[in-house]
Amino acid sequence: MSKPTLPLEGGCRCGQIRLRIKAQPLLTMACHCTGCQKMSASAYSLSAAIPTKGFEVLQGEPVIGGMHSPQLNHYHCPHCKSWLFSRMVSVDAFINLRPTMLDDAGWFEPFVETYVSEKLPWATTSAVYSYDAFPPFEAYEGLIREFAAREEASGSVA
Repeated sequence: MSKPTLPLEGGCRCGQIRLRIKAQPLLTMACHCTGCQKMSASAYSLSAAIPTKGFEVLQGEPVIGGMHSPQLNHYHCPHCKSWLFSRMVSVDAFINLRPTMLDDAGWFEPFVETYVSEKLPWATTSAVYSYDAFPPFEAYEGLIREFAAREEASGSVA
């Protein structure tokens, strides 16, 4: 997959929300947890961790939906209910963008897959790393570093 040419724009299904990313992803992921299965109506959700300073909402006002957790906010279009991105309340460094919300998501490939303990038996990805739950906190620095090195070496995102 080729590295995305920035900036990239995208939006929800109905077009009321428009987004832009101006920074390369820190990490790309697929999550197999049953919560993501329900929210995405699919076998897993996809996300790209985008540095907060490299992400902006250009148009519209996303609303919080999903599980309404005190630790994690899931942002949706108030009209079509597309799941746009998620933000951990205690972490301001990045947002988890649903890459399929971008007008061009052809560059995306998951580097890490999480919650394989809950995955549907037939669901597979091309992820390099798989975790039964989330990676241990201390693993993220190395994963981000390896993802960046692979991207630099190959000119690809994953």
